[in-house]
Amino acid sequence: MIKTMDLKGLPCPQPQLKMTVEALSLKPGDIIDAVADCPTFENDVRGWCQRSKKTLLWLRTESGGVKHCQVRI
Repeated sequence: MIKTMDLKGLPCPQPQLKMTVEALSLKPGDIIDAVADCPTFENDVRGWCQRSKKTLLWLRTESGGVKHCQVRI
């Protein structure tokens, strides 16, 4: 299952916190596909994946400074 999350407009650390809550309802192997425009989102997601043993599949910068990533639970 892929869960899409539009987290644009949320101040840090809200995007990461919302991803954490969503991850609790997902099964191992499910994917969170998230976009956010928080300036620290990239570092936050990398740290969250490392701490919580999630797999960051990819992360890229899109137009307007928006970060888009996929994380495997």
